[in-house]
Amino acid sequence: MLSITRNLARPALARAFAPPSATAALHTLPELPYSYDALEPYISKEIMTLHHTKHHQTYVNGLNAAEDALSKSKSVQEKINLQSAINFNGGGHINHSLFWTNLAPSSGDGGKLPSGPLKDAIEKFFGSAEDFKKQMNAQTAAIQGSGWGWLGYNKSSKALEIVTTANQNPLLSHSPIIGIDIWEHAFYLQYKNVKPDYLNAIWNVINFKEAEKRFLEVA
Repeated sequence: MLSITRNLARPALARAFAPPSATAALHTLPELPYSYDALEPYISKEIMTLHHTKHHQTYVNGLNAAEDALSKSKSVQEKINLQSAINFNGGGHINHSLFWTNLAPSSGDGGKLPSGPLKDAIEKFFGSAEDFKKQMNAQTAAIQGSGWGWLGYNKSSKALEIVTTANQNPLLSHSPIIGIDIWEHAFYLQYKNVKPDYLNAIWNVINFKEAEKRFLEVA
């Protein structure tokens, strides 16, 4: 799953230094591995539909437009001027692509942390699964404005750590294991301004099976 980040980010960096005649490959909206109503009652069908088909699609469109403009740019200044759009929309595309697959219906893998390497690591670094969720919720809720809460793996310290990123910045300091979108579009239609209710609910649809796969790729 971490290959998503590499596959999305590396072509963008390569094209940034490509000649003006280079043609940017189109990014596309990934299909969800479940239906829009599959995460109810924890995340509504309305939110999932809008979040995926409107918000994520907007990041995909913005990234494609910025990369197309970059491929046609003729000066260094033009390339520099496009970097913020590439970073913002590229980050949004990467983050959401990771987000969809670290969710699963509660009738399936959602919300279930099985015995195994990830559970052992969570208990080692946070004491218990419940203590981990409380810490993750607290740090994610404390984000000022929009952003993401992450459970990341620090390759230097070989530790699981909770990290936050602002806006649509992807997680670069750690390998992403679990990501939680705390932008208002992810919860406001259902939970209004009560972030704690959304954060408590989302654990019922967190795909710990996928999270463990990501963990085993990097640990």
